Amino acid sequence: MIARIMRGLPSSPGAGLRIGAGDDAAVLGHARGREWVISSDAFLEDVHFLARAHAPEVVGYKALARATSDLAAMGAMPRFFLLNLALPPERTGRWLEECLRGMAKAARRFGMKLAGGDTARNRLVSLNMTVLGEIAPGRAVLRSGARPGDQLFVTGKLGAAQLGLEIVLRGISGQASWRKLLAPQCYPLPPVALGRWLASRRLASSMMDLSDGLSTDLTRLCQASGVGARIWAARLPTVEAPRALWRSGLRFPHPLHLALHGGEDYQLLFTVPEQLADRIPDRRHGVKITKVGEIVRGHGIELCTPDGKSTRVTPQGWDHFSLRK
Repeated sequence: MIARIMRGLPSSPGAGLRIGAGDDAAVLGHARGREWVISSDAFLEDVHFLARAHAPEVVGYKALARATSDLAAMGAMPRFFLLNLALPPERTGRWLEECLRGMAKAARRFGMKLAGGDTARNRLVSLNMTVLGEIAPGRAVLRSGARPGDQLFVTGKLGAAQLGLEIVLRGISGQASWRKLLAPQCYPLPPVALGRWLASRRLASSMMDLSDGLSTDLTRLCQASGVGARIWAARLPTVEAPRALWRSGLRFPHPLHLALHGGEDYQLLFTVPEQLADRIPDRRHGVKITKVGEIVRGHGIELCTPDGKSTRVTPQGWDHFSLRK
């Protein structure tokens, strides 16, 4: 199986990979004046994906893409990844081949090589990813740098991945007119180049990826920075879906609810000092950028609506250990 994995994923030595998959450990070369950025991510059947709803190619692609999103959030350039794969014997044939094809697609897209990993037998599929990126010393962007007065930005469309998941779970993903709505859920595109641009130019005072929903992730950023935030409902880049979807007779969450609480967008949430905010364009590296609020003193998140009212936002995004149903 290890040989099949190596054949299915980019793993040949070169470009810093001295010794790759196949030995007891990898050997990485590193240029002077660079730092490693390392993150790990678990992708588990019946927790993060459903075998009945997500194709194996989607599982492979998404496992690596969502891990790479953490590198984008630090402003790092992705380089290598490690794969710890556990699966039942009946998934070692065609299912595995298609899963590896999806992962190879992600590896090529983000310029990454397999450096090693491990395999094991398990009742359900488990993909544990470790990703390595590099960055100039002192340029990694943290969650803890936001200050009152900083302007708040997001990339992409918020809630798009959650809408795709809602379609999948309702069993209507086969309808051609709605198939394009599945892309953010199945094939997320973390804005790696934009993250690197923000970090290299020291524009972002804080940054993280949007994996668990704006309400949850912004709360985490504010807690790390010791600040609060004010967001403007009218500015949120909500997902655009055909009216027929909302009128299909099936109940879907409101676009504003999806934007605030929908997870798995794998976009960037970042703050910029007010004096630098005019240097942030509406689009960069093919990614839409939207100013959605500002950082304030205090704590918590305030949502301001066009009618002049404001409400406190309670985190309702994804939480592995929440007892809330």
